[in-house]
Amino acid sequence: MTEYFVQAFIYLVAAVIAVPLAKRLGLGSVLGYLVAGVVIGPVTGLVGQEATTIQHFAEFGVVMMLFLVGMELDPKALWAMRVRLVGLGGLQVVLSIAAGTAVAWWLGLVWQTALTVGLIFALSSTAIVLQTLNEKGLAKTEGGRSAFSVLLFQDIAVIPMLALIPLLALPDLMAESGTGAGHDSGLSLVAHLPGWAHALTVIAAVAAVIVGGFYLSRPLFRYVVQSGLREVFTATALMLVIGIAALMSLVNLSPALGAFLAGVVLANSEFRHELEANIEPFKGLLLGLFFITVGAGINFEVLVAEWGTILTLGMAVIVVKALILLGLAVLFRIHGSNGWLFTLGLAQAGEFGFVLLTYSVQNSVISIELSQVLSLVVALSMFLTPLLFIAYDRVVLPRYRRAKNDEREADTIDDRAPVIVAGVGRFGQIVCRLLRANNIPIVVLDHEIEQIENVRRINIQSYFGDASRLELLETAGIEDARLLVVAIDDRDRSVRIVEHVKQFYPGVWVLARAFDRGHSYQLRKAGADDVVSETYHSALELGGHALTAMGVHPLRAKQMTWTFVDNEKAHEDELFEAWQEIEEGISFSPRYGELFMKLEEALSSAMDKDWEEPTREDVPIWTPPDQR
Repeated sequence: MTEYFVQAFIYLVAAVIAVPLAKRLGLGSVLGYLVAGVVIGPVTGLVGQEATTIQHFAEFGVVMMLFLVGMELDPKALWAMRVRLVGLGGLQVVLSIAAGTAVAWWLGLVWQTALTVGLIFALSSTAIVLQTLNEKGLAKTEGGRSAFSVLLFQDIAVIPMLALIPLLALPDLMAESGTGAGHDSGLSLVAHLPGWAHALTVIAAVAAVIVGGFYLSRPLFRYVVQSGLREVFTATALMLVIGIAALMSLVNLSPALGAFLAGVVLANSEFRHELEANIEPFKGLLLGLFFITVGAGINFEVLVAEWGTILTLGMAVIVVKALILLGLAVLFRIHGSNGWLFTLGLAQAGEFGFVLLTYSVQNSVISIELSQVLSLVVALSMFLTPLLFIAYDRVVLPRYRRAKNDEREADTIDDRAPVIVAGVGRFGQIVCRLLRANNIPIVVLDHEIEQIENVRRINIQSYFGDASRLELLETAGIEDARLLVVAIDDRDRSVRIVEHVKQFYPGVWVLARAFDRGHSYQLRKAGADDVVSETYHSALELGGHALTAMGVHPLRAKQMTWTFVDNEKAHEDELFEAWQEIEEGISFSPRYGELFMKLEEALSSAMDKDWEEPTREDVPIWTPPDQR
């Protein structure tokens, strides 16, 4: 037991250190898990051959993930995506198999082995792609939905692939290994059945999942819920997923596919959210463990000996699959950044590649030596996938956003008004509506086409253009304006706008939106006449409600919030002066910290003042602190 505890501790320590660090660096959790695996495996040797065994266990995280994905859909949604599921997914698999087979045959492999190599590299990583899409909030985009359709078809395609591989057995490899193609390495209900009985057994297993999900799951969960024990419900959720995975394995179907089917069946169940809450932690841990084992399973001896071949093949896999996916994106009209998301997201090999490699070796289709090289190629392509997503985030997405905006010239501004509002997002829209409701003329500018179109739908006349360009502000009439409201969603640009306006038009009163205290100081230093933090007043309001919820009298809670505002106002100039003394690149200084603690002490003293509940006649009419 001691050895198991030590191994578990090593895996967990590696994840706890590497994953938050990777997230902080903007690399994503998946790359963090992969790097952690490399460090504790090939680099330091803290874990050894057991990584392969653990990987088979950790693959159950993929099963749980697809169960949860299935619960996010319903049969109607699945039917609605049938065109891309079969058309897009089917073409991707067929074209990728053909390309992989052609390259492998060109490299000198016999056609049986070449075809198997094509099957292996036609698949992509369901675990990495779905995890990353959800993590980055891209699952609901057109590119994300298209990628999911292809991944789902690939999981279905694994079934005929597993059926085809034994038929490709090579006599020479069979003689060397002394095994037949029908070698059975585990439990199976269909191993020795004739074809018709095999088919009936598979149909019966799928029917059992569907019928059981519709008619038996609800009574079962109601019975368990009546016990009032949360851990029993968790055990039931795990029992359900594990049982379905076991049943699918017994009939030689993909456990992940069976779990997905069960998730779809339970998508409309009243217990859906409770099931998700109970399974999600296990899914996350097992997926993380799976990624660690991929990194730990890299054979550095083979990698060092064949590094040129492995690197070349890994890059070839990504490039060839990317070209196929890019062509399909054009064919199915997946345009712009969504097309690149679809292309870069699916350009790798997948975890089922390891399964097919092992199965191919067992069935004498691929030699052990070749399988070691190919497994490293699969692992390398998976290792590079988070980098492809980073390239999408930092290169492709900003480029398309700029192109979408830059391809259109700034609008011709015919109107002039005493108030110019720069930025009509969630913050600026409220300012515009308030001004318009009081019949105050405004000129609205924004550099996002979508925002312009949105506010025009509610009859706020707005113009496309970058308000940080001084010539555009001049066209909008900044020299005659009385007020400029800077509400754009960009820290640096907002500071530049304030600096420019105050330099050339110091008579214009500038109101600016700040993201936090530091940004408010930057805007104030740039010359803004009035700065409002976007969350300040809403947080103040919610804090008052929190006091009331804890038993504080409503009027006392209101008085405390006024005291908070007065205290902030009293120390604002002092804090600003201390902030200006902070050296560039440093966010805090001892003097600033001392002043801030002084502010907190003053606030506590102000809150401790005696208070008596006022009568109706004693309730004052509140006025803002700066108007008292």
